[in-house]
Amino acid sequence: MNHVMDEIEARAHRQLHRMRELGERMAAIRVRETSTDGAITAEVDGNGALCDLVFTTAVSRMSPRDFEQLLVATAAQAAARAFAERAELINAFNAEGADLPR
Repeated sequence: MNHVMDEIEARAHRQLHRMRELGERMAAIRVRETSTDGAITAEVDGNGALCDLVFTTAVSRMSPRDFEQLLVATAAQAAARAFAERAELINAFNAEGADLPR
């Protein structure tokens, strides 16, 4: 009986370690995207939250509408890449979990 409990405890520790590692890797995701003209660079985290914005002087020559569209498009591209990275981590986590002994 002790052996069974030891194995259950060891499995729980392995799963906890895997989940913590996944959380750390997801929290570490940062994606930077620069607009094609180089005027705007947006950085987002794994949740798509904006972490940083960098503008060049080129934005001063844009209309407010063009600036807004470029900013939103650039940030959206960064978020899409961040979500893709997060999805890859989750898929790898799930695939690895399916291969673990029960």
